[in-house]
Amino acid sequence: MTIAEEQGEELAKKFPGATCVRAPDGSYVVTVPNVGLPDGWAPRATTVRFLAPVGFPASRPDCFWTDANLRLNGGRNPSNTGMNPMPHGPNPLLWFSWHVQRWSPNHDSLLTYFRVIENRFHELR
Repeated sequence: MTIAEEQGEELAKKFPGATCVRAPDGSYVVTVPNVGLPDGWAPRATTVRFLAPVGFPASRPDCFWTDANLRLNGGRNPSNTGMNPMPHGPNPLLWFSWHVQRWSPNHDSLLTYFRVIENRFHELR
């Protein structure tokens, strides 16, 4: 079992239904369904997807995707987003250009990156 697969199992323990599936290029597609969102988002839950790149964990995850219909209340698009296809994923999806600032392959994990994503949802912009 790879590090990504082990960390995917840990993620699934905390978030039932989460998966970490190896893609043909050796990356992993991580999917976390039914992620509850704070006030200010519509709808109030979405599926989050991101890639664990080839070379993970030495190579850090970057950006993430949600259901295409995710908006801020009032119908505004979140900042730094756009409709972009996800490699090895279903489309269309809403792409968040959101980057982790610090990453240590010795300490950080798929759960760490998912927490970065959750923190982004608390920024209503």
